[in-house]
Amino acid sequence: MTSPEGMTSPAEMTSRAGLMSRVGTADRPAITDYSPCDGDAAIRDIPFTGLEYAVVDIETTGWSPEDAGITEIGAVRVRSGEIVAELTSLVNPGTSVPEDIVALTGISDEMLTLAPSVVSVMPGLLTFAKGCVLIAHNARFDVSFLRAASTSAGLAWPEFAVIDTVRLARQLMITPDEVPDCKLGTLAEYFGTPVQPTHRALADARATASVLGALLGRLADRGIYTIAQLTPWLEEREAAQAAAAAAAAEAEAEAEAEAEAAESGKAAGPESTEDTATAAAQAPVPSAAHITADR
Repeated sequence: MTSPEGMTSPAEMTSRAGLMSRVGTADRPAITDYSPCDGDAAIRDIPFTGLEYAVVDIETTGWSPEDAGITEIGAVRVRSGEIVAELTSLVNPGTSVPEDIVALTGISDEMLTLAPSVVSVMPGLLTFAKGCVLIAHNARFDVSFLRAASTSAGLAWPEFAVIDTVRLARQLMITPDEVPDCKLGTLAEYFGTPVQPTHRALADARATASVLGALLGRLADRGIYTIAQLTPWLEEREAAQAAAAAAAAEAEAEAEAEAEAAESGKAAGPESTEDTATAAAQAPVPSAAHITADR
């Protein structure tokens, strides 16, 4: 049962039982940079098993908060490996939903006519997530929209610690041996999550929560148990990958330049040879006196 605005109230949040599988939306373009594990310094040394997580997912009318709006918000709260509460609401974006987005999510203008505005929804979401580490699959995308929504609602954005399951997966999954990519659907299928992503916010948040459990397990296998350990580990690996990619790009550019130079040489070769032969034929034959003098 939901409140009149379509938002699940704190008293109505559904309790969920059962361990989160140790086993999220597809990869989306990054919109804004953010510090992956910032927030309250007090939580940095708390083991992952002792933290609470608000796993969020949104559906939108486009890719940028500057020219698109949120159509749905879904979130699950995870404690000790269990989903203990859920929140979901359609959101009226104040603009029409493009046909391709309707085809992707199934969320139409008709469904959103009576939905609350993002200004009405955000206070409940921030209350729901209070005290949690924020989790999202490609968090740059979700956080950029939620920050903008908070501004629209006249609310200060809390300095959540943020963990991005895409970033974790890119360092913890073996591609292409285990998975071809790190999209939420791919990871959910690989780990056999109880709920598969459907491009609807609550289902995708549930799937992301399960994927998170699996990835935290892989971090533990590497001796990483806290945000304080995770942050430098991620930064070091990503810096090494960026350096390797830059070196590979430079080597490729050099190889292309050499190939172009060789091709140019081939194109000029026959003409140059012919010119040389013509010049040799036209040159005067040196006299004996000249030959003697050169010696």
